[in-house]
Amino acid sequence: MATPVASAAVVQAQTASSGGSSHLGGARRGWRSASVFGWRLVAWIPALIVLVPMFGIVAALGAGDADTRAVLAHMLDTVLPEYALNSLRISLAVSGGVLLMGVGTAWLVVHYAFPGRRVLEWALILPLAMPAYVTAYAYTDFLQFAGPVQSALRRALAVDRVTWFPEIRSWYGAAWVFAGAFYPYVYLLARTAFAEHSQRFFEAARTLGCTPLQAFFRVALPLARPALVAGVALVLMETLADYGAVAYFGVPTFTTGIYRAWLSMGDRVAAAQLSACLLFAVLLLLTAEARSRTRLRYYGAPGRAPTTSRRTALRGWRGALVAAGCALPLIVGFALPAIIMLRLAVSELDQVPWPRYGEWVYNTVRLAAVAAVVACAFAIVLGYAQRLAPGRITRIAVRLVGVGYAIPGAVIALGILTPVLHLDTWMGNALGANGLVLAGTGGVLIYAYLVRFLPAALQSVDAGFARIAPNLDASARSLGVGGWAMLRRVHLPLLRGSVLTAALLVFVDVMKELPATLALRPFNMDTLAVVTSRLAADERLAEAAVPALTLVLVGLLPVLVLARAIARRA
Repeated sequence: MATPVASAAVVQAQTASSGGSSHLGGARRGWRSASVFGWRLVAWIPALIVLVPMFGIVAALGAGDADTRAVLAHMLDTVLPEYALNSLRISLAVSGGVLLMGVGTAWLVVHYAFPGRRVLEWALILPLAMPAYVTAYAYTDFLQFAGPVQSALRRALAVDRVTWFPEIRSWYGAAWVFAGAFYPYVYLLARTAFAEHSQRFFEAARTLGCTPLQAFFRVALPLARPALVAGVALVLMETLADYGAVAYFGVPTFTTGIYRAWLSMGDRVAAAQLSACLLFAVLLLLTAEARSRTRLRYYGAPGRAPTTSRRTALRGWRGALVAAGCALPLIVGFALPAIIMLRLAVSELDQVPWPRYGEWVYNTVRLAAVAAVVACAFAIVLGYAQRLAPGRITRIAVRLVGVGYAIPGAVIALGILTPVLHLDTWMGNALGANGLVLAGTGGVLIYAYLVRFLPAALQSVDAGFARIAPNLDASARSLGVGGWAMLRRVHLPLLRGSVLTAALLVFVDVMKELPATLALRPFNMDTLAVVTSRLAADERLAEAAVPALTLVLVGLLPVLVLARAIARRA
C-alpha cells in the first residue's frame, strides 16, 4: 500500500504532467492559428495586386479639372450614346450567335453519330487559337469592295457596284467576327454539361411522350443553364474587352472611346472615367451572372455521355446535313480566316522585313515567357495558401483574383498608369530622378499581364492541387515536413503538368493581348500583336499576314493540348 507521502508525490507529478501537456497543446494550437493567419495573408497579396488598377480607375472619378469635365460633356453630347448603343447591340448579337453555334454543335456531337463526328468534336475548339482582330483583318480583305467576293459578283452580274452586299466594316460585321471567334467558350461548357447528364433523364422524357426536340428544350437546356450562362458571360467579357477588331472596323465602342479620349483628346483622366463606366458594366455583368443562380439548384444523376451504341445514328443526307452544320462554325471561325491570311502571306513574302520580324518575335516571346513564369509563381502560392488555410477569407481573395480576367486590357492599362505616374512623380521629387522611372518599362507591362491573366494560371493550378490527395499532406507533416518545404518537396513534383499547362495558357494569351500592350509597352518595343495591328491599320494586310499567322500557330499549342484531352476522354 502506498504511503500518504508517495500518493501526494504521484498526484503532484500527474498534475505537472497534465499542465505541461495543456501548455504544449495550447502552444501547438497557437502555432497553427498563426500559420493559418499567415497563409491567409499570403492569399490576399495577389488579390491586392489585382485590385490596384481598380482602385486607380475608381480614384479617377473624383479627379479632373474643368478641361476634363468639358471633354466628358462634349463626348456625352456627341459620341457616348453611340458608344453605348454599339456596345449593346454587338453584345446582344454575339450572345445569340454563340448560343446558336455553341449549344447546337455541342448537342449534336454528344447525342448523335454522324460522319466526321470524332474529328469535329475536338476541331470545333480551334477558333480559340485565332485572335478576333486577325479574323477581322481576314474577312475585311475577303469581303470588302475590292475583295475577291465582291469583284466576282460584279463580273458575274456585269455591274459597277453590288449595292445589296452587306458592309463588313459595321457593327454586325464585328458581331459576326466575335461570334465565330468566341463560340468555343459556350461549346466547351455546353458539351461538358450535356455529357454529364445521365441518359435516364432523356429516356424518361421520351417515355412521357416528348419528342427529341421537346426533350432538348424541356430537359437538356434547363439542366445546362449554369454552364450556358457562364459561357455567355465569358463571351461578353471578351467582346467588351476587344479593341483590335472594332478599331479596325471603325465601329466606335466604349473601348475605342477610351483610347480616343486618351490619345486623340489627350485627357487621361477623362479616359479613366470612361474606363470606370466600362468596369462597372463588367462588374454588373459578373454580379448578375452570380445572382441568377443564387436560388436555383441543378442536380443531375451521375452518368456518362451516351456511348457510341446509344447515340442516334444519322446516315445518308441527314448525316451529311448535320456534319455540314457542325463544320460551318469551324469554317467561319478558323478555317476560312486562316486560308485567307495564308494566301496573303504567300503572295507578298518578299515584302516582310525579316530582320525586324526576328526582333518582333524575340520581344513577344520574352514578354510572354516572363509573364507566364510570374503568373505561375503567384498561382502556385495562392493555390497552396487556399489548400493550407481554406475559409471564407481565402475564398474572397481567390474570387477577387478571378475578376482580373474580366477587366478589359485598356481599363487595366489606365488603372495601372494612375498610381504609377503618381509614384514616378514622388520618386522624381524624392530621388531627384529626371523623367519617368516606372512608366514605359517592361515591368509595368508584365504587371498588367499578371493582373489580366493570373486567373487563367490559377484555374489550371487549382485543378492540379485538387488531384493531390489530402493524406499526402498528413503523411508529410508526420515526417516533419510542412510549410514551404512541403510545397517544394511534395506538391511541386506532382503539379508539374498543371503548371506547364498554366504557363502555356498565359504565354499564348500574352502573345495575343493587344490593348494593354499598345498602351504600356516600352518605347521602341514592338510585339507581333502591335505590329499586326499597325500594319493592318495602314491597309498593309499582306505584310500583316506573317506576324498574324505566327500568333495563330503559337495559339494552336494549348488548343491542341485541350483537343487531345477531349479526344482521350471521348
